[in-house]
Amino acid sequence: MSKQSGFTLIELMITVAIVAILAAIAYPSYTEQVKKGRRADAKAVLSEANQWMHRYYSNNFSFTAGAGVTPLPAGLQESPKDTGDKFYDIVPSLVGGDPQTFLLTATPKGAQAGDGMLTIDNLGNKGWDRNNNGAIDGDEGCWEKSCN
Repeated sequence: MSKQSGFTLIELMITVAIVAILAAIAYPSYTEQVKKGRRADAKAVLSEANQWMHRYYSNNFSFTAGAGVTPLPAGLQESPKDTGDKFYDIVPSLVGGDPQTFLLTATPKGAQAGDGMLTIDNLGNKGWDRNNNGAIDGDEGCWEKSCN
């Protein structure tokens, strides 16, 4: 009798099952890291927009232009700035209508939707609506997973 070499069907099925289990464990971690990367990019664009608003204020002594808040330049209205797919809309607003204050809000959209908005105000106070309820609650006053 000649001995045949190769894999049996059982060995192949065990290998496929192991690969499937590893993929099932790794995929949620991968998607969380992708969201985290997009969130980091939005934070960078928000910080840049915050600096732009302060430069505007130093030239005009107000955060307003005409009847409302100063619009952001086109490159700072969405995140990320450099690629085709946009995952956050960035919008400035006045706090209580006061022309000496502003709030920048990055609202997630598309594949990032449901991640909760990011905010920064003229004083540098940051917020992340981690529970995605539409408001920055007391324990959400930073851009990290937990605020102390």
